[in-house]
Amino acid sequence: MTSYEQHTDYTLDVQLQSQNSRMKTKYAMVFICIVALVIIEKESNILSRVSDKLIQRQAPQPPLDYSNITQNGSLMMLKMLLSKLIGTVEYNSSLSEEQEEEELDDLGTYSFSGGRKHILLVATTRTGSSFVGELFNQHGEDMFYLFEPLWHVEHMLTTNSNNGTVLSGIYRDVLQGLFLCDFSLLEKYIAPPPKDHVTPALFRRESSLSLCEESVCSPVVKYVFERFHCKTRRCGPLNLTLATDSCLLKQHHVVKTVRVNQLDTLQPLVEDRHLDVRIIQLVRDPRAILASRMVAFSSKYQIWKTWAQDGQVPEDDEEVKMFKANCDQIRMSAEVGLSQPRWLRRRYMLVRYEDIARNPMQKAEEMYRFTGIPFSPQAREWILRNTQTMQEDSGIFSTQRNSSEQAEKWRFSIPFTLAQVVQRVCGPTMELFGYRFVDDEKTLMNKSISLLEEKLFL
Repeated sequence: MTSYEQHTDYTLDVQLQSQNSRMKTKYAMVFICIVALVIIEKESNILSRVSDKLIQRQAPQPPLDYSNITQNGSLMMLKMLLSKLIGTVEYNSSLSEEQEEEELDDLGTYSFSGGRKHILLVATTRTGSSFVGELFNQHGEDMFYLFEPLWHVEHMLTTNSNNGTVLSGIYRDVLQGLFLCDFSLLEKYIAPPPKDHVTPALFRRESSLSLCEESVCSPVVKYVFERFHCKTRRCGPLNLTLATDSCLLKQHHVVKTVRVNQLDTLQPLVEDRHLDVRIIQLVRDPRAILASRMVAFSSKYQIWKTWAQDGQVPEDDEEVKMFKANCDQIRMSAEVGLSQPRWLRRRYMLVRYEDIARNPMQKAEEMYRFTGIPFSPQAREWILRNTQTMQEDSGIFSTQRNSSEQAEKWRFSIPFTLAQVVQRVCGPTMELFGYRFVDDEKTLMNKSISLLEEKLFL
């Protein structure tokens, strides 16, 4: 045996002896706590008997509550012993932080909820999040998927620059409830308010297979109109009690949202010991985002079309500033995730929409592997059916597309003037995500020139 191997064996022996010593100490403290409680309980009985005799011999007077005294004593002693035990655990924890890091690397992640996963897909509008969310929605019977439930919160609480932090906290709390199958907090933001937990007003209900399955499908109510009614079967208004029951039976939960802009506000959610949260952040070329928004939200982006015609874009205009702020928020959230803080380690994944469009099956496999959820045959089949179609999209939120063609379509619709503006105001974001700049319109429209750098996000 070499000296290196001897040294390695010796090191392992020392580590095992140290761990065994710490475990013995913890078990000894627990044993002491149990013995102390037994002794205190006996003392309590003795004092109770003495109290009864004294009361019989003396004139009537309010008896002392000896049981309360002894209970308080028990609590004081128990707290003292437990504090020593907790101190030992914390001391051991601080000593073994490096070992804990190694264990995390070996196991991949901690699991706090018996295999149940809670996946949050965060994005911004027009990044292909509906399509990516559908990769999970189509997983199968053990998946509970929700499409944009935070729409109700945003719709009720019109935001401004002064209450963004407060809104982020509300978003987080609603998400926490939904991951625990508790719809009560979300109900407060649904308008009109649900009656007996029944509502016809849940935003995009039909985009969730879980909310349209037979067990959640209540009888049709005459004269009650549900705008986002189920397409797979004829159902009445959504009964949130039935939705809760269905959610509790599902093994995995996924929520898709374009309304979470600050990743760091999610730390309490990720650290919730009742959940096993994984975050997938979906990003897209900002130039493609603008081009898509100008089509999907034509009236809201009319000013951009006017600028394109005039050939001049005032970069100090509020619309341009808002677009820049959106870029900055996406980048800063990604920087938090990619820096791998302890609370996000093994729980954050950055995915570019363009990579999914080019290799949908491969990227779907990677995302499923990251989440710890099996990649089901149903999801694979859906990808094959819906990423190779040659027919036109059926709407601005369609999940059916020729994915590789869709990813490049924007290059022929965005005016070069606007592309230049986006490159200036969103430059740092584009650089971080690996999107190449163009210097002229000819390069922009030349599909043989890739605008995507090969980049691996760890």
